[in-house]
Amino acid sequence: MKTIHLKTILILGLIANTISCNAQQLPLNTSMENIPQNAYVKDLNNELTPYIGTYKSIYQGNEIFLFITKEDHKLTKRMKKVFYRDALVIKYIVKNSSGIILQDTQNMVLDNESFFNIVSIGTRPSSGDIILGYNGTNCGIGWGKIILKKINATQISWEYRPNSSLIDAATCPQGTDKKVYLPVTKDLIFTKQ
Repeated sequence: MKTIHLKTILILGLIANTISCNAQQLPLNTSMENIPQNAYVKDLNNELTPYIGTYKSIYQGNEIFLFITKEDHKLTKRMKKVFYRDALVIKYIVKNSSGIILQDTQNMVLDNESFFNIVSIGTRPSSGDIILGYNGTNCGIGWGKIILKKINATQISWEYRPNSSLIDAATCPQGTDKKVYLPVTKDLIFTKQ
């Protein structure tokens, strides 16, 4: 008799746990103040999927390749909150007109605190924009916001708004490459390869 009662309690507990976990799923454009600890901000409408792929553009003589992937259930730490989100992650290669690689993050292992990290942080459903946070290049130089907009099946528009490109010698070792190689511009078109 006790075994049946224990099994019933266990099954009810599992059902309640499943229901409470599902209640924590929120849409991508949920504002930070409405995201509870350990919630899951999920790409419920597949807004991120159309951006996945390899894209190329040329800006001021440099060839830029973006490698955009989608990471489901990515651990996120923002504004003293820890939660999970479906996110676009961008790695990139920038080459000069001679084909020399100026910067390559494609094989870097990046996390939330890494420099060079570009991860989506939200969407604007009215405009279709995807907003990404960029942790900056070496020493955090150029940290800021990148906005992508899908133009058609093969093209996206790029806008990069750096918040800071200044750094002092005390916080960045002498001899460190302090150049921001990503295109600081608006309406740059990248084409899917």
